Amino acid sequence: MHQTVPPTMTAIEIETPGGPEALRPTIRPVPDPGPGEVLIQVAAAGVNGPDLFQRRGLYPAPPGASDIPGLEVAGTVVRVAPDVTTWKAGDSVCALVTGGGYAEYCTAPHVQCLAVPTGLDLVQAAALPETFFTVWTNVFERGGLKEGEAFLVHGGGGGIGTTAIQMANRLGARVFATAGGEAKCQACERLGAERAIDYSREDFVAIIKEATGGRGVDVILDIVGGDYVARNIACLARDGRLVNIAFRQGSKVELDLMPIMLRRLTLTGSTLRVQSVARKGEIAAALAARVWPLIAAGAILPVIHAAVPLAEAAEAHRIMESGRHIGKIVLTVASG
Repeated sequence: MHQTVPPTMTAIEIETPGGPEALRPTIRPVPDPGPGEVLIQVAAAGVNGPDLFQRRGLYPAPPGASDIPGLEVAGTVVRVAPDVTTWKAGDSVCALVTGGGYAEYCTAPHVQCLAVPTGLDLVQAAALPETFFTVWTNVFERGGLKEGEAFLVHGGGGGIGTTAIQMANRLGARVFATAGGEAKCQACERLGAERAIDYSREDFVAIIKEATGGRGVDVILDIVGGDYVARNIACLARDGRLVNIAFRQGSKVELDLMPIMLRRLTLTGSTLRVQSVARKGEIAAALAARVWPLIAAGAILPVIHAAVPLAEAAEAHRIMESGRHIGKIVLTVASG
């Protein structure tokens, strides 16, 4: 299959660090796929928390990555490097990338691409990679969540939360979530949370203790940090695991280590963007084997709050920063 690729493309750049207005359409050369890479004509790109931090100047792209924001895309493969045999022009894929997603074309390592699951369109598929890679590696690999264990996710109404609730529930865990407001709590319970806790008016520590008969949960996925860390420790069962992936209330905390020792707790965390291509390829393979069949069967679906045209990326960031969204926000790219 041959498709003409233009020399230039529309992309969204960060003119100077700042508010959503810092995102501006620009014209850039279409990138060439390097060794082990494919070039994707982007149909849609997901919007994620790290994009907002990058726009504010707080999360620079790692060395060698595109300065264009965007960590996940879905679209059609239009070129492949000579050493790539896993994909060909015309294949529909979604991909995790280290940058460059807010554009009409984007390169991606071939091992970080996944086939668009049966039954999903490209807009839905664009909402998968960043959150599904993040949840899989942190909840199931680092956190070691197993069937029959209890799991708590904070920020249950966001992209990470809506993904974690579904994945943990469908893989046999007992799921709890915190979220802000009745609408978000109801959404969490529809997705599979046994109990969603409104953090604006309820004490999640007390509710978790009551719901588990004083035992606590086995794994917690936290995006808050700050004073949540000590409260999370109070919620953990013996041999429990706390996994931090963000620190909205700060990363510096004072802790009493005694409960960690007495209950044999594990405190861990990770970031995804800086991990090696090989490691991300391992995560992609695990998702293809364990989770993609559940998506194809309709048991897990991405939750999309809004689809916004690429040129209106600033508005997409405003929506996300408002905190009123449930699930993911996706940028759509017009074909042609």
